Amino acid sequence: MKKRLIAAALLGTVYATSAHADSTGCGLGSMVWDGQQGIAPQVLAVTTNGTSGNQTFGITSGTLGCEQDGVIQSSAQLGMYTGSNMDALARDMSTGSGESLHGLADILEVSAEDRGRFFAALQENYASIFSSSDVTAEEVVQGVKETLKSDAELASYAV
Repeated sequence: MKKRLIAAALLGTVYATSAHADSTGCGLGSMVWDGQQGIAPQVLAVTTNGTSGNQTFGITSGTLGCEQDGVIQSSAQLGMYTGSNMDALARDMSTGSGESLHGLADILEVSAEDRGRFFAALQENYASIFSSSDVTAEEVVQGVKETLKSDAELASYAV
Protein backbone atom coordinates (compact mmCIF):
# COMPACT_ATOMS: atom_id res chain seq x y z
CA MET A 1 0.00 0.00 0.00
CA LYS A 2 2.85 2.34 0.88
CA LYS A 3 4.46 1.80 -2.54
CA ARG A 4 1.22 2.75 -4.26
CA LEU A 5 0.93 5.95 -2.26
CA ILE A 6 4.52 6.91 -3.08
CA ALA A 7 4.00 6.14 -6.76
CA ALA A 8 0.76 8.16 -6.79
CA ALA A 9 2.47 11.07 -5.04
CA LEU A 10 5.34 11.03 -7.52
CA LEU A 11 2.99 10.83 -10.48
CA GLY A 12 0.91 13.65 -9.01
CA THR A 13 4.01 15.79 -8.53
CA VAL A 14 5.16 15.18 -12.09
CA TYR A 15 1.64 15.86 -13.35
CA ALA A 16 1.25 19.04 -11.32
CA THR A 17 4.66 20.48 -12.18
CA SER A 18 4.79 19.56 -15.85
CA ALA A 19 4.39 22.41 -18.29
CA HIS A 20 2.00 21.72 -21.11
CA ALA A 21 3.83 21.81 -24.41
CA ASP A 22 1.42 21.81 -27.30
CA SER A 23 3.21 18.89 -28.88
CA THR A 24 0.27 16.56 -29.38
CA GLY A 25 -0.82 18.17 -32.63
CA CYS A 26 -4.42 18.19 -33.66
CA GLY A 27 -7.01 15.44 -33.55
CA LEU A 28 -9.69 13.97 -31.33
CA GLY A 29 -7.30 13.25 -28.45
CA SER A 30 -6.00 16.80 -28.50
CA MET A 31 -9.55 18.12 -28.34
CA VAL A 32 -10.67 15.76 -25.57
CA TRP A 33 -7.66 16.55 -23.38
CA ASP A 34 -7.47 20.24 -24.38
CA GLY A 35 -6.47 22.62 -21.61
CA GLN A 36 -5.12 19.93 -19.31
CA GLN A 37 -1.47 20.09 -18.37
CA GLY A 38 1.09 17.45 -17.64
CA ILE A 39 2.48 14.26 -18.98
CA ALA A 40 -0.62 12.12 -18.46
CA PRO A 41 -2.99 14.23 -20.63
CA GLN A 42 -0.31 14.55 -23.32
CA VAL A 43 0.22 10.79 -23.41
CA LEU A 44 -3.53 10.20 -23.45
CA ALA A 45 -4.04 12.74 -26.26
CA VAL A 46 -1.28 11.23 -28.40
CA THR A 47 -2.52 7.69 -27.68
CA THR A 48 -6.08 8.63 -28.63
CA ASN A 49 -4.88 10.31 -31.83
CA GLY A 50 -2.62 7.39 -32.69
CA THR A 51 -5.03 4.55 -32.00
CA SER A 52 -8.00 6.12 -33.71
CA GLY A 53 -6.06 7.38 -36.74
CA ASN A 54 -8.05 10.61 -36.77
CA GLN A 55 -5.33 13.19 -37.43
CA THR A 56 -5.21 12.45 -41.16
CA PHE A 57 -8.97 12.89 -41.34
CA GLY A 58 -8.75 16.10 -39.33
CA ILE A 59 -6.03 17.54 -41.54
CA THR A 60 -7.77 16.68 -44.80
CA SER A 61 -11.17 17.88 -43.59
CA GLY A 62 -10.04 20.86 -41.54
CA THR A 63 -11.79 19.51 -38.44
CA LEU A 64 -10.72 18.23 -35.01
CA GLY A 65 -8.63 21.34 -34.40
CA CYS A 66 -6.53 20.79 -37.52
CA GLU A 67 -5.82 23.49 -40.08
CA GLN A 68 -5.77 23.00 -43.82
CA ASP A 69 -3.26 25.74 -44.54
CA GLY A 70 -0.66 23.23 -45.70
CA VAL A 71 2.13 25.22 -44.07
CA ILE A 72 5.21 23.29 -43.10
CA GLN A 73 7.88 25.04 -41.11
CA SER A 74 10.22 26.60 -43.63
CA SER A 75 13.43 24.89 -42.49
CA ALA A 76 11.79 21.46 -42.50
CA GLN A 77 10.23 22.12 -45.89
CA LEU A 78 13.60 23.32 -47.19
CA GLY A 79 15.26 20.09 -46.10
CA MET A 80 12.56 17.94 -47.68
CA TYR A 81 12.62 19.91 -50.92
CA THR A 82 16.40 19.81 -51.15
CA GLY A 83 16.56 16.08 -50.46
CA SER A 84 13.95 15.36 -53.12
CA ASN A 85 15.50 17.64 -55.75
CA MET A 86 19.26 17.29 -55.31
CA ASP A 87 20.08 16.54 -58.95
CA ALA A 88 17.82 19.28 -60.33
CA LEU A 89 19.13 21.80 -57.80
CA ALA A 90 22.74 20.97 -58.70
CA ARG A 91 22.02 21.39 -62.40
CA ASP A 92 20.00 24.58 -62.01
CA MET A 93 22.34 26.10 -59.45
CA SER A 94 25.31 25.54 -61.77
CA THR A 95 23.55 27.53 -64.52
CA GLY A 96 21.89 30.10 -62.25
CA SER A 97 18.37 29.41 -63.47
CA GLY A 98 15.73 26.74 -63.61
CA GLU A 99 12.52 25.44 -62.12
CA SER A 100 14.12 23.93 -59.02
CA LEU A 101 15.72 27.26 -58.11
CA HIS A 102 12.34 28.95 -58.45
CA GLY A 103 10.92 26.30 -56.11
CA LEU A 104 13.73 26.94 -53.64
CA ALA A 105 13.08 30.69 -53.86
CA ASP A 106 9.37 30.06 -53.22
CA ILE A 107 10.12 28.02 -50.08
CA LEU A 108 12.45 30.70 -48.77
CA GLU A 109 9.91 33.39 -49.75
CA VAL A 110 12.47 35.31 -51.80
CA SER A 111 10.75 38.35 -53.28
CA ALA A 112 10.54 38.79 -57.05
CA GLU A 113 12.93 41.72 -56.98
CA ASP A 114 15.58 39.69 -55.07
CA ARG A 115 15.40 36.53 -57.17
CA GLY A 116 18.03 37.59 -59.71
CA ARG A 117 20.52 38.25 -56.93
CA PHE A 118 19.47 35.02 -55.18
CA PHE A 119 20.07 32.92 -58.30
CA ALA A 120 23.40 34.64 -58.99
CA ALA A 121 24.61 34.17 -55.40
CA LEU A 122 23.80 30.46 -55.50
CA GLN A 123 25.52 30.08 -58.87
CA GLU A 124 28.63 31.92 -57.63
CA ASN A 125 28.78 29.66 -54.56
CA TYR A 126 27.90 26.44 -56.38
CA ALA A 127 31.30 24.86 -55.67
CA SER A 128 31.01 25.42 -51.93
CA ILE A 129 27.33 24.39 -51.76
CA PHE A 130 27.86 21.20 -53.79
CA SER A 131 31.33 20.59 -52.41
CA SER A 132 31.55 16.94 -53.44
CA SER A 133 29.71 14.34 -55.49
CA ASP A 134 28.37 12.72 -52.33
CA VAL A 135 27.17 15.89 -50.62
CA THR A 136 24.08 15.41 -48.45
CA ALA A 137 20.88 17.43 -48.54
CA GLU A 138 21.72 18.75 -45.08
CA GLU A 139 25.08 20.01 -46.34
CA VAL A 140 23.42 21.66 -49.34
CA VAL A 141 20.90 23.39 -47.07
CA GLN A 142 23.73 24.58 -44.83
CA GLY A 143 25.63 25.85 -47.87
CA VAL A 144 22.58 27.75 -49.10
CA LYS A 145 22.10 29.28 -45.65
CA GLU A 146 25.76 30.33 -45.46
CA THR A 147 25.54 31.86 -48.93
CA LEU A 148 22.47 33.87 -47.94
CA LYS A 149 23.95 34.95 -44.61
CA SER A 150 27.09 36.24 -46.31
CA ASP A 151 25.10 38.55 -48.60
CA ALA A 152 23.74 41.63 -46.82
CA GLU A 153 20.76 41.93 -49.16
CA LEU A 154 19.86 38.21 -48.96
CA ALA A 155 20.65 37.57 -45.27
CA SER A 156 17.02 38.01 -44.23
CA TYR A 157 16.10 34.90 -46.27
CA ALA A 158 18.44 32.59 -44.34
CA VAL A 159 16.19 30.24 -42.35
